[in-house]
Amino acid sequence: MTESVGTKRAMVTGITGQDGSYLAELLLSKGYEVHGLIRRASTFNTERIDHLYRDPHEPSARLILHYADVSDASRLSSLMTSIAPHEVYHLAAQSHVRVSFDEPEYTGDTTGLGTIRLLEAIRQTQVPARFYQASSSEMFGATPPPQGEDTPFYPRSPYAVAKVYAYWAARNYREAYGLFAVNGMLFNHESPRRGKTFVTRKITTAVARIKAGLQKDLYLGNLDARRDWGYAPEYVVAMWQMLQEDVPTDYVVATGTDYSVEDFVRFAFEHVGLEWQKYVKTDERYLRPTEVDSLVGDASKAFRDFGWKATVRPEQLARIMVDHDLKELDGYVVDVPVVEPWVA
Repeated sequence: MTESVGTKRAMVTGITGQDGSYLAELLLSKGYEVHGLIRRASTFNTERIDHLYRDPHEPSARLILHYADVSDASRLSSLMTSIAPHEVYHLAAQSHVRVSFDEPEYTGDTTGLGTIRLLEAIRQTQVPARFYQASSSEMFGATPPPQGEDTPFYPRSPYAVAKVYAYWAARNYREAYGLFAVNGMLFNHESPRRGKTFVTRKITTAVARIKAGLQKDLYLGNLDARRDWGYAPEYVVAMWQMLQEDVPTDYVVATGTDYSVEDFVRFAFEHVGLEWQKYVKTDERYLRPTEVDSLVGDASKAFRDFGWKATVRPEQLARIMVDHDLKELDGYVVDVPVVEPWVA
């Protein structure tokens, strides 16, 4: 592949996930050469980015995939040397909060130590890459809202604990070694590409199936938990903007809105003309050993520094996701709203 003069290279871990796929679209639209790290598996897991992929033999191909795992430090270092990226976006993690209680050691190794391995790869190879760490609102945990950049952390899950470790690792490498490392503390952000085991997508998938007569009930855990839900394609714009700043620092990315899981359920069922109380049941297996009651972010710093502001609110988000899940079912054709948030 011939690199054109001035082409920026980005390395993206977790490129096959929700955020990774939207970020890849954004970076490609801006002319980047994008190098995605994927784990080897016996089945293909690239469906979120298949529409972006081109045969690497084509001169126009700018998305290159590499087999790698954040648990393999030597592989990360060799790729850092061969790719020499200008920007590194670290999105890979075991990111399911409830699962982290079942697999705490694995979560710590991938979500926490994976960050150290990437930071070390940058430091040891001396590649002058700017580094984005995907931090999480879950780090705030039990600290009352609103939560901003100076809010103390009170993690309530192994996932959140691992993210706190990774957050401080990025800050330490910034302060100790002068790396351009930033933490994006993103609050809940969803989309039709969200995994179906996450609560919002579980809800919208069930609503579509219930409407189509394919499912009778929806089993959920804590309906009272309150979250700040935004639209993932807008949030990856903030990731990119953070790495374009002159000085590295950390940012909260959020809508500033406060809705319960029950509210999201209601938005989704009302969109298809159904009463949610007739279909939703509680299953204690979906409850966490330690709950996070309320997460509401203050993203005013991101707005002041680079003008980022969320535009899609939870009610619209629920409609976008339900419409997509209806469209996936045979016999349903709907107009899915097209939101192009990355014209920055």
